Amino acid sequence: VQLQASGGGLVQAGGSLRLSCAVSGRTFNTYSIGWFRQAPGNEREFLAAFSWSSGRTYSADSVKGRFTISKDNAENTVALQMSSLKPEDTAVYYCAAGDIQYASGWRLQPAYWGQGTLVTVSS
Repeated sequence: VQLQASGGGLVQAGGSLRLSCAVSGRTFNTYSIGWFRQAPGNEREFLAAFSWSSGRTYSADSVKGRFTISKDNAENTVALQMSSLKPEDTAVYYCAAGDIQYASGWRLQPAYWGQGTLVTVSS
């Protein structure tokens, strides 16, 4: 499975940004696709995931109401729509493919990673 993340950039606080993750590979649709982020000095944090098989979405409490994951109109692409962005959302954002598991909440257990895309939110 190959994943290509795009859409990062510089945005002002309160603004919006849409990230895309293009997925390919023979078995890509057997996995769920999710987004993580990692800020300097912090651990990688799960944000949201989308299941190809059920269409169900999962979101971390920290971003519920601001970040929405969905299947994009582009083929085999999953988007993360981010709104009401804050400077503390500044991080490298990664998409990943894996399985949904429950561990203190539903989250994606990654098996494959894409490269990151940098999101910078200015105050």
